[in-house]
Amino acid sequence: MMGLLSTLLGKAAKGTVDVPEYRDRHPQRSAVIRQAAAVLLGYPDRELIDQLPVLEDALTEVGVAPSAVEPLTRWLREGDLREIQGDYVQEYDLSRRHSLHLTYWTDGDTRRRGEALSAFKQVYRAHGCVFGDEELPDHLPVVLEFAARVSPEDGFELLQRYRPSLELLRLALLRDNLPHACVVELVCSTLPGPSPEDESAVARMAGYGPPTESVGLDAYDPRLLPMTGGNQ
Repeated sequence: MMGLLSTLLGKAAKGTVDVPEYRDRHPQRSAVIRQAAAVLLGYPDRELIDQLPVLEDALTEVGVAPSAVEPLTRWLREGDLREIQGDYVQEYDLSRRHSLHLTYWTDGDTRRRGEALSAFKQVYRAHGCVFGDEELPDHLPVVLEFAARVSPEDGFELLQRYRPSLELLRLALLRDNLPHACVVELVCSTLPGPSPEDESAVARMAGYGPPTESVGLDAYDPRLLPMTGGNQ
């Protein structure tokens, strides 16, 4: 049975993957991880830092040791808040190397991305969620909160269909030694199968051939991903 996103977008194009039937042997663990990750990947402010003990306790209750997110929680607790906020803006708002927008990794700034964003909104609306203009619907914290609090089934489909985007983000964060990598790793652990070891393995997962060299672009720039369909 096709999920709602697959009904809207059809079978997975290159850059995304087909989604298996929803099964989760540990739904409470998945929900808590996704809700905690939605908060931890958000803009760092005093409210987020004050919530850290609650988040750690919630993760512990579902069998996730606080050490799993310790690189990020330590960074948040020990750093100067203004510097932390500046680093966050630089890495996640101004740089494309660590985009938290799932469809950017597959579609860049193309017309096809607009179709995907519209589909995300329709999934949310089907569950009575009104989406504002303050953030795009493919923003990872938004998707995670939807999956945790609204619809585990359709949230799972959004995350798993864009699993290559998640894995590319995870690898980019690990490569640049950024503290949010541990949180994305936890999110990936709620999805079927192991994470790919490197970008070549992600490319194979996403239906691409071997990577090619392109002069003038960073090797991991999402604009290098082949596009399918529509005017690009």
